[in-house]
Amino acid sequence: MRIDKFLKVSRVLKRRTIAQDACAANKVSINGKTAKAGAPLKIGDTVTVNFSAKPFVFKVVKICDHIKADLAHTMYEIIE
Repeated sequence: MRIDKFLKVSRVLKRRTIAQDACAANKVSINGKTAKAGAPLKIGDTVTVNFSAKPFVFKVVKICDHIKADLAHTMYEIIE
């Protein structure tokens, strides 16, 4: 799954366009490497989002194309 779609489906970022903009501004990294919007994501990857004042770091636990909002937090595990 693409990183921009994962960020939207998991509700880390509200919209896919916002996720794409964050990737274009080099604010998203996968396993320590800057990620473009189309970068592939797999289970076990560590993602860092520097979209706010404090970086949001999480590990990908599950990948789903669609998930209910109340279960979206089960797609990742917060590290920091």
